[in-house]
Amino acid sequence: MSGFPKGAAIIFGATGGIGRVVCVELARAGSDIAIVWHSKKTQAAELKDEIEAFGRKASTHQCDVTIEGAADQAINAAVAHHGRLHSLVWGAGPLVEQVFVAETTRAQWRKAVDVEVHGFFEAAQSATRHMRGEGGSIIHLGSAGDLSWPDKDVLSVAPKAANESLIKGIAREEGKNGIRANSVLIGVIEAGMFLELSKQGVFDEAWTADVQKNLALKRWGQPEEIGHAVVFLASNKAAYITGQQIAVAGGYGL
Repeated sequence: MSGFPKGAAIIFGATGGIGRVVCVELARAGSDIAIVWHSKKTQAAELKDEIEAFGRKASTHQCDVTIEGAADQAINAAVAHHGRLHSLVWGAGPLVEQVFVAETTRAQWRKAVDVEVHGFFEAAQSATRHMRGEGGSIIHLGSAGDLSWPDKDVLSVAPKAANESLIKGIAREEGKNGIRANSVLIGVIEAGMFLELSKQGVFDEAWTADVQKNLALKRWGQPEEIGHAVVFLASNKAAYITGQQIAVAGGYGL
């Protein structure tokens, strides 16, 4: 039997390195999946096939979260397909440049906030309205930089920090409606943005040595480990957990 309430989980950023694994782990655990993708149509179709191989129902929904109303339309389409959503997982985000705060351009800042903050706000607001009555779970994939500031990561950490406040607000205001809201703070994971920026030479040996000084567990994380945390927070096993952060970051910043 599934450990989830009835319905599907909708994942924004589902075709990213971490998002794809989150979808697979949720499906493996017994959840149907609504895949939200921006530009990777082929990857979304392949992910749909992979999820259906587990015997779960899957749907795909294209969405540019910078367009007003687009996130709401994706959620409405997923509801029409699956009948109900039990969880929203927010993992959407651009490949961010590594810059110091003082060197960040207004264009870089606006793009990061438009996707990460405005996009999440609309998606969470839409999901909340849908979940009222029967309850649900909103899960934000945040940054371990919320615990200890990593230099040159302002375009990821600062927008996600705004979402941490939104998570607490949703948890506080919507608990009476059976809606929970939590964050998974992500450390250095061998997937997605970390691998891409490593290929570009952004993260060199000096960076690796410096970051690992701040890790209790002397290794990088795996995307499946993020998936396991999301599965827990979406499941009935976390039914009395809300407004919290789970850091899957190897003890970063201790």
